[in-house]
Amino acid sequence: MKVLSLFDGISCARVALERAGIPVEVYYAKEVDKYAIQISTKNYPDIVQLGSVVDFHPAPLICRQMDLIIGGSPCQDLSIAKKNRKGLDGKRSGLFWEYARILKEVKPKYFILENVNSMPKEAKAIITEALGVEPIMINAALVSAQNRKRLFWCGKLMNDKYETIPITQPVDRGILLKDILEQEVDEKYFVHSDNWYFSNFKGALNNGMSLMRVGQIGKGGQGDRIYSPEGKSVGLSALGGGRGAKTGLYAIPVGSAYDYYNDKTVPDGKAKVLGTNPQSTTAIAGQLVNDNTQIRKLTPIECERLQGLPDNYTEGVSNSQRYKMLGNAFNVDVVAHLLSCLDKLPDN
Repeated sequence: MKVLSLFDGISCARVALERAGIPVEVYYAKEVDKYAIQISTKNYPDIVQLGSVVDFHPAPLICRQMDLIIGGSPCQDLSIAKKNRKGLDGKRSGLFWEYARILKEVKPKYFILENVNSMPKEAKAIITEALGVEPIMINAALVSAQNRKRLFWCGKLMNDKYETIPITQPVDRGILLKDILEQEVDEKYFVHSDNWYFSNFKGALNNGMSLMRVGQIGKGGQGDRIYSPEGKSVGLSALGGGRGAKTGLYAIPVGSAYDYYNDKTVPDGKAKVLGTNPQSTTAIAGQLVNDNTQIRKLTPIECERLQGLPDNYTEGVSNSQRYKMLGNAFNVDVVAHLLSCLDKLPDN
């Protein structure tokens, strides 16, 4: 494929193309963040960097027979996480209109656009009308240990207009956070506080797709909530505050532990953080309380695994930049799945 990646970030689309088994003839990237470009160039020196999407008018050489435009336009003004958001009129999320303009100028055979599922339905309707295809919501929890719901608009050019590509949901791989954790973690990732405690938060298992909140630090702001590795991680974020900013906080059992709900010790670090109420199918979180449970945030390598990237893919810049880039990225395995569905419509 000849590919134009808008808002390319760290070139997760390139990794997804490889994972889907699609050869790349040329890969043009539109990106302005110098650290993201550094990581992309480290991993793929052949990527052609073209700078900002703003006022970009593709040359005839780029437009000719382009197969795919792909990208995730900024979500900061659309996400419910931002107060007083300005939506598609915002400085960041308004860049969607550059995506729509470039798509119209280039007219590739296929396109994929990614954005947050939590956007207002009015914004979703505007994007759908502008692109001419309906979106599908896919939660990366199906293919990873991360709870990350995203909308994807996927189109194929048919008779000079785009038709919606039929997309199936990925098969649930049943991956939990504990499955991707590093065994040896530097002390700097641990949180030391006398102001944290476990609580009896409740949450349905939902076939293994749920977060399992087991406690909090202080008043329990978004970055101070503690989750169990027996469930999914929170969605990675490029922003956010608190001790668990960008990755969330997790209660990691070390050695033996005590399950207060079942009144027994659980040896060998195999602590079952969830107990089952015999009167209900609801899982009760927060039963593991012991001195051998440590609270920590995730490492950059663990975040790479949550996004489906190879270990140390983002190595070479500060951890702060690694977390930011990974929070802005899309999940590689979800996009690889989308790419595998591209040829579901017949050619006309």
